[in-house]
Amino acid sequence: MAFNFKLISALKGTTMIEIQRKNFVSSVAALNRRRVVVTGVGVVCPLGVGIDVVWPRILRGESGITKITGDQFKGIPCQVAGFVPKGTGEGEFDALRYVSSSDLRSMSQATIFSLAAAQEALAQAGWKPESDEERNKTGVAIGMGMADLQEIVDTGQTLKDKGYKKISPYFVPKILPNLAAGHISIKHKLRGPNHCVSTACTTGVHALGDASRFIRYGDADVMVAGATEACICPVGLAGFARARALSTKFNDSPEKASRPFDKERDGFVMSEGAAVVVLEEMEHAKSRGATILAEILGYGLSGDASHMTSPSENGVGAELCMTSALRDAQMSLKDVTYINAHATSTPTGDAIENMAVKKLFGCHSDHLPAVSSTKGATGHLQGAAGALEAVFTIMACHTAQLPPTINLTSMTPEFDLNYVPLTSQPWETTGVGSTRRVALTNSFGFGGTNACLCIGSVS
Repeated sequence: MAFNFKLISALKGTTMIEIQRKNFVSSVAALNRRRVVVTGVGVVCPLGVGIDVVWPRILRGESGITKITGDQFKGIPCQVAGFVPKGTGEGEFDALRYVSSSDLRSMSQATIFSLAAAQEALAQAGWKPESDEERNKTGVAIGMGMADLQEIVDTGQTLKDKGYKKISPYFVPKILPNLAAGHISIKHKLRGPNHCVSTACTTGVHALGDASRFIRYGDADVMVAGATEACICPVGLAGFARARALSTKFNDSPEKASRPFDKERDGFVMSEGAAVVVLEEMEHAKSRGATILAEILGYGLSGDASHMTSPSENGVGAELCMTSALRDAQMSLKDVTYINAHATSTPTGDAIENMAVKKLFGCHSDHLPAVSSTKGATGHLQGAAGALEAVFTIMACHTAQLPPTINLTSMTPEFDLNYVPLTSQPWETTGVGSTRRVALTNSFGFGGTNACLCIGSVS
């Protein structure tokens, strides 16, 4: 059995038999690694509520971006956003379907979105733990990029104008990022790992990746995992606008504003919503006859160590996290035939991610993966973006359909891959390294935090 001879100098006093034994144990552990699959998905996003509504709209190339209304937004250069459609019709969000009227006063909008998405995911998975053992082995990992900014602004104004006694006792619970995970755990009586991630726009992928490892290493058999965000408010919009991060050229045609990879892209569109999946140990899912949508094959993380808000210019952070996810998945570059890109529609970010993909896969130019960004349709859900895009990648694996990049009508020369422009495409795997449909989904955030999931169809 092969082992690393370089370890010998660091293991003084350790016999050769002990070294071989450690390598044998490591190899056995790799062979016996618990596999993690997806058995349910739930979405609340600008295209609607429920995967049965949202996925067909994604494949049809529809947009959920609308014009902002309200005097409170006047004077802000960006006048478009991706709001969750509210109402009682099919695909519309009615908070009272998921929480009581009294809960509306004690929970943030992001928390309510996450409760709705979790309910959708659990229903599709058909998982309702009843015994203590089932509840103890079912956990929650829900991320949130930012606290409820409007709640903070309103409470600060109340304190200034009316004094301490008018402050809501629910103020702190409404702005704690981990309360979304907490409320899901309480509602469904889930006593396994209770986890929250807050890593800017990488939050959703980190939440799913961390949750998959909880299952892989035996901390749970099932995880309800995802992310949520609801920060479209004057102060949030103004802050990103002052950072010159938002689109401003398409205020009169909002459906065209989010245009990843396109020559006319000028910034991202701020959106809201939540996406939650049910992750499950494969044998656990099989034993109860669950429908398996896809498998979480690998998870990779990296840091740019470069700039507070901009990715490293040479794309090294993106390249590192993709490489790490493939290594964790024990997959090769030739196996990957689709990438759901982070691409937010910013001039710099899209170009750097494109460069990183081409650098990583350039040695296999005979079959470069297709790349698309679903943010053209949904806008950028910030902390929830990675979870939503993981759901779309899962659905692509399950249905063998690649979601399109809408609004992609012209490109500069360096964008020379298949970006699935405007129209969805069948996912072909003929003549590549694996007959499985294998994808990567990327997320990158302020502070230089990066993550990537490797997701595959079930073999």
